[in-house]
Amino acid sequence: MVFKVCGPKLSLCGLVLSVWGIIQLTLMGVFYYIRALALLEDLPLPEEHKGFDQFITDVEAGYNQNAYNCWIAALLYVITLLISAHQFYLNNRSSVSM
Repeated sequence: MVFKVCGPKLSLCGLVLSVWGIIQLTLMGVFYYIRALALLEDLPLPEEHKGFDQFITDVEAGYNQNAYNCWIAALLYVITLLISAHQFYLNNRSSVSM
């Protein structure tokens, strides 16, 4: 049994936002993965470090963690995209058959 959860306008909005979220978060994940210097301020770093080597280790761990977080969020947007596309299909199919 298939249910319509949202209307045609909301499902289209979900499609557009999902595509944009996937693009943006995937690119941000790539930039974190290649350690873009502009994103250094967004890393979860402790206030003090025991030395330069500890600072480099914390920065690399922060970049990796943020990259993985962005990619996980992009995958969640893929799920949202699939749900929105399914709802959009249901709404268009029912409006054509009436």
